Amino acid sequence: MLAATFIYGGINALRAPEGHAKVAEPVLDKTVGKQADMLPDAVPTDALTLVKIDAGVKIAAGTALALGKFPRLASLALLGSLVPTTVAGHPFWASETPAERDQELIHFLKNAGLAGGLLIAAADTHGKPSLGWRARRAARRAGVFVDGAGDSVQDTVRGARTKTTYLAGRASKAVESALPN
Repeated sequence: MLAATFIYGGINALRAPEGHAKVAEPVLDKTVGKQADMLPDAVPTDALTLVKIDAGVKIAAGTALALGKFPRLASLALLGSLVPTTVAGHPFWASETPAERDQELIHFLKNAGLAGGLLIAAADTHGKPSLGWRARRAARRAGVFVDGAGDSVQDTVRGARTKTTYLAGRASKAVESALPN
């Protein structure tokens, strides 16, 4: 259900990319526009192309999330798409009238709620242990293994010392018995 709004928004952006590009241009001019000459030529900087790419990400990642395919990656991709969309599309701080400000703030907060849902989806492990838990467990097991290996080495060294002492004692007795009194 979380994915539906992104898929719908992506389809709408592809149907009318010019309108979305017009909304995105002021933000792009302040961000990407200032750095455009430093970016490689292969990186698109025009609003229309970026809106189409964003729409594709929303449709692809939204569909993947809806189907349960790569849900963590899909959620993070949607979150990455949601942030610039929210900043460009709902700048309540720049609104002229209180009514317009309230309307934009509602949409901004709605998107913040969607971002929270995406963060939860990105962290959800579907009942499997988290990556952090698995890493801590692997580290603990490695520590036990290393400790066990250390004990084994110490036992081997102790055994070698004991055997060396025993053999040295026998050799000493053999030498003493071989010498004339």
